[in-house]
Amino acid sequence: MNKELYKKEGFLLVGAAFAVHDETGGGLAEEVYQESFEIELEMRGIPFRPKQEIAIFYKGRELKKRYIPDLYAHDAIVVELKAVAALQPEHSAQLLNYMRLTKMPVGYLLNFAPLEGVEWKRFVL
Repeated sequence: MNKELYKKEGFLLVGAAFAVHDETGGGLAEEVYQESFEIELEMRGIPFRPKQEIAIFYKGRELKKRYIPDLYAHDAIVVELKAVAALQPEHSAQLLNYMRLTKMPVGYLLNFAPLEGVEWKRFVL
């Protein structure tokens, strides 16, 4: 897979995240960043869909359990938001699972909690 895939779109997403952090600062609840980020994306004309469930299957049978990524952007990027002291390996694993289950090739992990700015990681399957 091309490492440049959706890089421009990702650059726009990260820019929107930094704009939110510049306005709100760090240390707030994840829900505050979720709503603020959605407003920022809308204002910038960046296409997204928030909080859409992922159906999970086992041997062709649908499970009751659902996963809900924070949002999808450009119909190809899974975005997971955090408000934690620092990103941990389990956060990356969560996003990678969302990418695998949705078959979306690119994912962004955005952490708004640090006071000095947004911590972010980009993943390409």
